[in-house]
Amino acid sequence: MKFNQEHEEDNFPLTRFESMLKTNHVLFFDSDEFENIVNHYLENGKIALAKKAVKLGLDQHPSSSNLKLFRIEILIFENKLDEADRMLAALYELEPQNEEVFIQKANIYSKRDDHQKAIELLEMALEITEDDADIYSLIGMEYLFLDDFQNAKINFMKCLEVDEEDYSALYNVIYCFDFLEQHEEAIDYLNMFLDKNPYCEVAWHQVGKQYFDLKEYEKALAAYEFAIISDDTFIGAYFEKGKVLEKLGRFNEAIENYQITLTLDDPTSFAYLRMGKCYQKLACDDLAIKYFLKTVKEDPLLDKGWIAITDFYTRKMDYQNALYYINKAINIDGENVLYWKRYAKINNRLKFYEEAERGYRKSLELGNYELETWLTRCDILINLGENEAAIANLLEAVEFYPDSAQIEFRLAGLYFSTNDENKGHFHLENALRLESDYDIILEELFPYVYAKKSVVEKIKRARNNSAGK
Repeated sequence: MKFNQEHEEDNFPLTRFESMLKTNHVLFFDSDEFENIVNHYLENGKIALAKKAVKLGLDQHPSSSNLKLFRIEILIFENKLDEADRMLAALYELEPQNEEVFIQKANIYSKRDDHQKAIELLEMALEITEDDADIYSLIGMEYLFLDDFQNAKINFMKCLEVDEEDYSALYNVIYCFDFLEQHEEAIDYLNMFLDKNPYCEVAWHQVGKQYFDLKEYEKALAAYEFAIISDDTFIGAYFEKGKVLEKLGRFNEAIENYQITLTLDDPTSFAYLRMGKCYQKLACDDLAIKYFLKTVKEDPLLDKGWIAITDFYTRKMDYQNALYYINKAINIDGENVLYWKRYAKINNRLKFYEEAERGYRKSLELGNYELETWLTRCDILINLGENEAAIANLLEAVEFYPDSAQIEFRLAGLYFSTNDENKGHFHLENALRLESDYDIILEELFPYVYAKKSVVEKIKRARNNSAGK
């Protein structure tokens, strides 16, 4: 009860302010109260209310530098950069040693993509500030915008030297190490950090991720266990530990860790998905499909869930169920190429060739330009007697795979089938030059073409030439 009373007391200016907005009865607040109110709204993303508080605050305290800086911050957020610039220039005349002026000026240059100038201004702010940590972090972010990961890393490290609890800076340091593919160096840095902060669960968690990327799973496991010892409610550590246990083939233990995440927070589709994968590895099919279905119920937009269900039934050659669930997935997201590829393959196995062709066509429209997609669609069109469409399909494929014997043999067969002998011979010669052993494609898809005397002679000649080399 005491906590609630104190909490209400702390929030009393905010309560008074919001009451004032409702009644339009203007009340007086000191400048510190206004600053706290504005900061509250900004931290909670309530920009409109922050603007109102700043305006009313400046009406009552027109000389408040901090309220002016809040006003400038909002202007920058709204991309009103020229107006913010003018206010900063006036404020600089009054307070040339105010580091916030330099910081906000740097924000303007950053917004204008002049990150080098932003860095120069932030370095000037460093010379006059008593709070180095935040500025080092800001400099690090500017270097990230420049894709200068080495200098970004250095500045985030400097931030951590001043403030060891700035975990966002720690994450950014590791992001830089990861981008530079310096996994061993990242581990060395984290171990040095842990020497000073042995119970930092975030650092242990990041050590685990580095070892995981290096496929050193036992060491990753140990790191995640230390993270859990440091904070037994750290959901991320349990989840990552589960993934490591999967890699080690310890699926029951992995499930236990995923179960713990469900007790610590609301259920997540990722936890359900991983549990389903584990049960599948354990050959517990009923439990596997149970958790896959829980996955898509929890998050219908998670494509990995629908794919897991579809692949589950496909492996069992239960194509009817596989088709049922991939259709449900497509109804939710008809622009997902992974769904359409599976739709095509399942329909092909069911010998629903028109639907299979539709699936492959849609996959191509969505940017899946794998050779297999072009070839399989072509073979289906041939099966449907759509030779002209098959030719058009392959001519598009040639643009992506100009040296594919598989395409050339098919084009040869198709042109011979449509009585275009010249193009047939042209593509046959291309095919034999690229890979003569692929002539089996002609034999399987176009046996009547394969038996043609002129074709037989060319294939024989190509083989003799190949044997003579």
